[in-house]
Amino acid sequence: MAKIGFDNDRYIALQSQNIRDRIDMFGGKLYMEFGGKLFDDFHASRVLPGFKPDSKVKMLLELKDEAEIVIVINADAIEKNKRRGDLGITYDLDTLRLIDAFRGIGLYVGSVVITCFTGQPLAIAFENRLKSLGIKTYRHYPIADYPSDIPLIVSDDGFGKNDYIETERHLVVITAPGPGSGKMAVCLSQLYQDHKRGIKAGYAKFETFPIWNIPLKHPVNVAYEAATADLSDVNMIDPFHLEAYGETTVNYNRDVEIFPVLNAIMERILGESPYKSPTDMGVNMAGCAICDDNAVSDAAKQEIIRRYYSAACNVRQGLGEKSEVAKIELLMNQLGISIKDRPVVQAALDKAEATGGPAAAIQLPDGKIITGKTSSLLGASSAMLLNVLKELGGLSDDVLLLSPTVIEPIQSMKTSVLGNHNPRMHIDEILIALSICAATDSVAKIALDQIDKLKGLEVHSSVILSRVDEQTFKKLGVNLTCEPKYQTKKLYHA
Repeated sequence: MAKIGFDNDRYIALQSQNIRDRIDMFGGKLYMEFGGKLFDDFHASRVLPGFKPDSKVKMLLELKDEAEIVIVINADAIEKNKRRGDLGITYDLDTLRLIDAFRGIGLYVGSVVITCFTGQPLAIAFENRLKSLGIKTYRHYPIADYPSDIPLIVSDDGFGKNDYIETERHLVVITAPGPGSGKMAVCLSQLYQDHKRGIKAGYAKFETFPIWNIPLKHPVNVAYEAATADLSDVNMIDPFHLEAYGETTVNYNRDVEIFPVLNAIMERILGESPYKSPTDMGVNMAGCAICDDNAVSDAAKQEIIRRYYSAACNVRQGLGEKSEVAKIELLMNQLGISIKDRPVVQAALDKAEATGGPAAAIQLPDGKIITGKTSSLLGASSAMLLNVLKELGGLSDDVLLLSPTVIEPIQSMKTSVLGNHNPRMHIDEILIALSICAATDSVAKIALDQIDKLKGLEVHSSVILSRVDEQTFKKLGVNLTCEPKYQTKKLYHA
């Protein structure tokens, strides 16, 4: 288990106060562009051990009475049925999921904005669905030569032609199902329209990574580059901040590149820009809550290796580009790390070579590694899972948690009735079978009670796993990597 390196309570307190200060700075109203994931920020929790995945939401709950949420979705994303890679659902469905999630914890969702609207049929259908559900919707339109034609953008034919979003609270959080939704443009459009109405308001950005007040090549910031290898994001010194204050801070290329344009737009709207650099715009206090630099550095290095394997598997599955793998390899070289720094990798490969079939390995908090091999009854990951539950429960290795009399009928159902070609049981099926056995078998109950201890453990498989096993590991909170190859040479892999 990773050593704690981040003070989560301090972070929430500092971040909440920083946002309140920014609201006051602008006279009582702030449009805050919220980058990254509001819910389930597992990247942050992996590279900053101690950061809780729901930290951002808890921070917003500190401001619950002052905040409202506006969700932004691009009409083209709706039309193209764009999906979230992690959840596998379309952006429009994720918008509904986000509304439910925010409401479920007591945060107020004011409206949904459909950006880049040009009359797309599916966007209109989604808009009508939202209205039927009682959710306020607004349309924002493309602006020719955005963001370069500033006189047009900051005019009644630019931002002025967008629907004005009626908001009620001091803090308006602008979030979205994914990147490219138009969050910043929505914030600036509201600034323009508020200013015309005589309403004092400001803009700020909440982006956890890169962390501005740690070194450029700090492993945590390098891990952000690895995580966004598909976006070609590059961390860099903020030249505007360095010039204005003589202080070295870190930002990323897209914010630095757009800053002169953004600054000019804000000057045109407000008469004078409140910011001298992209770093000024941010309200990120994560760096101030790091309490053990060695711990977060070690955790970030492990995340980079995991990202390498993820990118390599995406290439093998036709979901990524080789350039992404090459970029992460370069980042690993910069930090002097390699796949050998992930102990479960070699353990899984050694087991696979020794048994002549797929194998898997998991590392316990004390460093001990447990492996699993493929058999006629179980896949390697399922065998490994049963083995580690026995180890965690203090059970002998020769204890049989699931007898063949339990497994064989399930296999028969899978092949004879359901038509599956592979009789071996997936991890979720193993857990269900173990749960049933635990009702009458005290030994199985001991093993089942260890499930929570799997969270945060490291696992490596010698082959790419099925989507079912991959998702089950994710639900268990296990950090999984796989060799970028399949068990068979078939062209189609379910």
